[in-house]
Amino acid sequence: MWRSSISLQRWQLFILVGVTGFCVSADHNKDPFAIRISCGARRNVHTPPTDTLWFRDFGYTGGRLANASKTSYITPKLETLRYFPLSDGPENCYIINRIPRGRHYLVRLFFALVKDPAVDSEPLFDISIEGTQIYSLQPGWSTVEEQSFVEGLVFVTGTSIAICFHSTGHGDPSVLSIEILQVDDNAYSFDPTHGKGTVLRTAKRLTCGTGKPAFDEDYDGDHWGGDRFWLGVNTFDQGSDMAISTESKIIQASVPPNFYPQRLYQSAIVSNDRQPEISFQMEVDPNKNYSIWLHFAEIDPRITKEGQRVFDILFNGDLKFNDVDVIQMAGKQFAALVLNQTIAVTGRTLTVTLRPTNGSHAIINAIEVFEVITAEFKTSAEEVTALQSLKSALGLPLRFGWNGDPCVPQQHPWSGVDCQFDSQSSRWVIDGLGLDNQGLRGFLPSDISKLQHLQNINLSENSIHGVIPSSLGTLTKLETLDLSYNEFNGSIPESLGRLTTLQILNLNGNLLSGRVPANLGGRPLHRASFNFTSNAGLCGIPGLPSCGPHLSIAAKVGIALGALFAFVLLLVCMTCWWKRRQNILRAQRIAASREAPYAKARTNFARDVQMTRNQHGQDQSRNAAEGGPSLLT
Repeated sequence: MWRSSISLQRWQLFILVGVTGFCVSADHNKDPFAIRISCGARRNVHTPPTDTLWFRDFGYTGGRLANASKTSYITPKLETLRYFPLSDGPENCYIINRIPRGRHYLVRLFFALVKDPAVDSEPLFDISIEGTQIYSLQPGWSTVEEQSFVEGLVFVTGTSIAICFHSTGHGDPSVLSIEILQVDDNAYSFDPTHGKGTVLRTAKRLTCGTGKPAFDEDYDGDHWGGDRFWLGVNTFDQGSDMAISTESKIIQASVPPNFYPQRLYQSAIVSNDRQPEISFQMEVDPNKNYSIWLHFAEIDPRITKEGQRVFDILFNGDLKFNDVDVIQMAGKQFAALVLNQTIAVTGRTLTVTLRPTNGSHAIINAIEVFEVITAEFKTSAEEVTALQSLKSALGLPLRFGWNGDPCVPQQHPWSGVDCQFDSQSSRWVIDGLGLDNQGLRGFLPSDISKLQHLQNINLSENSIHGVIPSSLGTLTKLETLDLSYNEFNGSIPESLGRLTTLQILNLNGNLLSGRVPANLGGRPLHRASFNFTSNAGLCGIPGLPSCGPHLSIAAKVGIALGALFAFVLLLVCMTCWWKRRQNILRAQRIAASREAPYAKARTNFARDVQMTRNQHGQDQSRNAAEGGPSLLT
């Protein structure tokens, strides 16, 4: 019934996780990954007394920055937070990248209130890590110290981790700080599939023998609540959900220097003669599985050897560990021992009872209770990428959110997205898009073809423009395609005719033109509905205008290329003729401006010569007439 023969070193490995929040990585040459984010901070913050570094909040998510009103003394000494108005979408996520893949991490979140009376004083919302919802904040969380934070142990397969906050309609989610701390791969190994298919959410963590909750000053440790009771029978502290049903003795040990770690085991509760049993009662959520970790160390100086203290351990009255002898199982006094058991709890109470069976009375140092949550299967990475591309192309408003995983947690799928689980790939896939009448003004990207499991698409009554991508013809499971009353232009892709499963095709009310593909217009419409009306440029089927001679796509392309070539050639010829004419005119103008004085001088000289010749001829004629002709004999 109990686990024995465990070396001290191995148990110390387990305990170190509970004490410090992370432990040394399996690769001792590398420091374990750790990041702390002061949400809403514009610069890095260092907190006393150990000068702990909290990184500024930049580039991880959306939302708004605000000053914080802290809820309890265990919260880190930070003054800002980030909150997410519903107008920014119902899902908002911190995405932390570049973390070592295939590792276990402790994720711890602290919450606070917005220091603004205009903002809801105490929001209620859900929290998920890597697509698995781990907690829902309950009314009154801001007044109960143990409810102002949530933490979980998760196994991360990729190189990033998504921490999401989901609005439930009761105020705007707000977060004070985020810590991601790598833990050893063997820490809290409670079953053979440890961590890879489960998330461990901290439900209770108690240091027995101390009177109040405690949190490590350096913020490296987990929140360890105290028993929160003073000596007595069935006593409750106000606001506590813990009770102890015994008169007990609190032991404060003088721990030897080699006993590690000291803080966890420096106190314990030991039963007494009046009521030898120790019984802890804790309020838990019903119908859940809980992994219970019990920490022991024999710090009572009166117990020095085996057989002096032996007891049984019962959970809700069922015997789980019998004849527990701490010294025997741990190997010696002042040595750590951890026992673990996972049980199903149907009611709202978990009772841990230690019942002595031999020798002295029972003893216990600390208790940890984790809710075992089955990790959600995630959505196909390729389809998530396609949806993000669609979000950008369609210009989805912030109110849609579309952050995190589209399909998980199943309580909070993306608005307008229908999911279906694919058992073959063990992944969620997208089988429907319903974004009708949402005021969308973008275009439909060809990446939509990556959503190969789509059966229904309804984008009607928006203002989506551009052409209908021919890649839609590869969605072989598509049954409904409604793109009506948008601003699509161009022709209807021939590829749509290959969708043999298509039953509803609404393309009416667009700006489409050209001939309706024959494999659509001529298909028998038995139990099918195709609508191409209210497209002024469509033709070719009954109810639409008739088309001219039908040309194939290749012929249309050839004609278009020929016309383009002829136009370019004509443009080149006209350009050459115009440039040649301009050159001729320019040359004539230059020549005219240079030769004008010389031409004038030559004209005047020629005129003078001509006049001189005319005058000389007249004189000769006159002399001849006067002298008379010569007489010939």
